[in-house]
Amino acid sequence: MSRAERKQKYFAKLTKLIEEYTQVIIVGADNVGSHHMQNIRKGLRNKGIILMGKNTMVRKVIRGHAESHPQLQTLLPYIKNNVGLIFCNGDLSSVKKIISELRVAAAAKVGATCTNDVIVPAGPTGMEPTQTSFLQALNIPSKINKGQVDIVNDVKILVKGQRVGQSEATLLLKLNIKPFSYGLAIQTVYDNGSIYDPSVLDMTDEILLAKFASGLRNVAAVSLATGTPSVASLPHLVLRGYKNLLSIAVATDYSFPKAEKIKAFLKDPNAFAAVAAPAASKAAAPAKEEKKKEPEPVEEEETDMGLSLFD
Repeated sequence: MSRAERKQKYFAKLTKLIEEYTQVIIVGADNVGSHHMQNIRKGLRNKGIILMGKNTMVRKVIRGHAESHPQLQTLLPYIKNNVGLIFCNGDLSSVKKIISELRVAAAAKVGATCTNDVIVPAGPTGMEPTQTSFLQALNIPSKINKGQVDIVNDVKILVKGQRVGQSEATLLLKLNIKPFSYGLAIQTVYDNGSIYDPSVLDMTDEILLAKFASGLRNVAAVSLATGTPSVASLPHLVLRGYKNLLSIAVATDYSFPKAEKIKAFLKDPNAFAAVAAPAASKAAAPAKEEKKKEPEPVEEEETDMGLSLFD
């Protein structure tokens, strides 16, 4: 197959994927080998399709569909460097989970840029005392213990963004430490013309409900502070009004059914204590059967108030 035929086949495949799928995940593919990429393709089977290729060819196909699919132009600024496209039509969170699980550990290579801080843990190294030169070159405190070298404290030998030197690579290799992990890195998410940050894929129903509840509390607080009624502040206003009515009823001769219980309690607290005592004894009976557990004391006043306010 000639070069022109391969290009034509690639254009046809990318065009078909663009027309069939509405979701695209742009991933960085640095330090991902062919065997690793093959495993990722297998893991994403029936979930998504990975397409790699030259950025110029991808941009050309997208521009060619700009008239019929103008929303695809939002992808153009992100087609740069060593990236690939994952076409999906389903749950993007599951795709991200598979990509994260398929990262592989890798040893530190000389000249490579650190993707994270590297810390050598304290403890035995298994190295002979004659090999302390590696530790001394990196200013790592050590001692000889039972015929082997022990590192005294945890030491950070590499920081994120630093290039790996010969001494660091040799030491990590001797300690059998693989500090880095490589795999596809999600950079951007495209969904029907909208661009999202990858962090959106980590959102769960619990997180969404928590954020909604937080926003609702903020709206209620602003409404109460400014005196502006709203649906969020309505329950608080009703409860505040009910408390005000109870206060007026207690301080005056005015009364209503719920307020009569409060007044009765204030007149004769012992009557409510007598009612609460049998309930307290029933709650303590199961606890007596378990010898290891002792019944907790019941405060009569709190129980009485609970009965009077919410019974």
